[in-house]
Amino acid sequence: MLYRPFGKTDKNVSVISFGGMRFSDPKNLEKSSDLLLYAHHKGINYLDTAPVYCGDRSEDIFGHALRQLPRESFYVSTKSSRANGDDLRKGIERSLQRLGVEQIDFFYIWHLMNQADWEKRKQGGVIEAALQAKEEGLIGHLFCSSHMEGEGLAEVLNEGIFEGVLLGYNALNFPYRRSAVEQAGQQGIGVVTMNPLGGGLIPQNPERFAFLKTETANDVVSAALQFNLSHPDITTALVGFSDTDEVDQAVRAAETFVPYSPEQQQKLLVNIETAFDGLCTGCGYCLPCPVGIPIPKYLDSYNQLILTDGDQQAVLDRYRFHWGITPQQAKQCTRCGDCEERCTQHLPIIQRLAELP
Repeated sequence: MLYRPFGKTDKNVSVISFGGMRFSDPKNLEKSSDLLLYAHHKGINYLDTAPVYCGDRSEDIFGHALRQLPRESFYVSTKSSRANGDDLRKGIERSLQRLGVEQIDFFYIWHLMNQADWEKRKQGGVIEAALQAKEEGLIGHLFCSSHMEGEGLAEVLNEGIFEGVLLGYNALNFPYRRSAVEQAGQQGIGVVTMNPLGGGLIPQNPERFAFLKTETANDVVSAALQFNLSHPDITTALVGFSDTDEVDQAVRAAETFVPYSPEQQQKLLVNIETAFDGLCTGCGYCLPCPVGIPIPKYLDSYNQLILTDGDQQAVLDRYRFHWGITPQQAKQCTRCGDCEERCTQHLPIIQRLAELP
């Protein structure tokens, strides 16, 4: 396994981290915890969970596994989306009890959606509560997790509160988040990437993403992880595992990892729009919308419609769990055409907004 320094935390973490939201049978405590133990045995030392994952079973699964491991052999993270400091504190205490540890190594202010959400959290006292918990030794390092666009998230990171950040970054959405990754790198902040496999869409569509393959990564899973880990500012790719085969595949990708050369990186950037064949890359050039529609978020959701052969529930789930948007705002489009004039991919944005559920 390959390990990297995690920002300024003085900790070295595995470049593949274990995401605890995709257990195949979360009601089976032994089976699920055995998967986490297997990943740890393979060298994965960064283990990530959260309340509500797997029907609110994930933290219990982690606790069952972590009690069987030497404390110095792993780092565990969990999260809170509470907007009130008192509620956040209660959540920390509950997570500590479930995980069976005296300290949460990396604690996330979870799921920041936009600047207004961030301001609401600050006004609710969550930062003070988290810093107090850190002073008491209940958490080791304070991070944030966000689905904001890159520039907005970069502004949050620039406030200097957080030591690390968790954000979505993959071959589907990297233009939308690149500025946040670069800002984190400039500040020496650790970067964890969620959904490096596009929430499963990349391995489910190997032909469409074949352009990612290289001589050292000849399957799309390895190639997608190589894409993430080649970025000099990314510390670790967070992968949700369901079975040992998936763990083995990701571990092999880390063990055989060779970063993209500058030539490969440039070739990828030049060819990606053609390779995507109609998928929105999230570059954001379509903005601003005169009526305030967050067009890249809706077009990212439309990508789900393309890649899942029209599964509207996948789109609705993307709205709710990933972007925090509703179907209604897309319907406010006035068909002015400004976005289509600016779109570098020449996508039929107006048509797509109308077709979304």
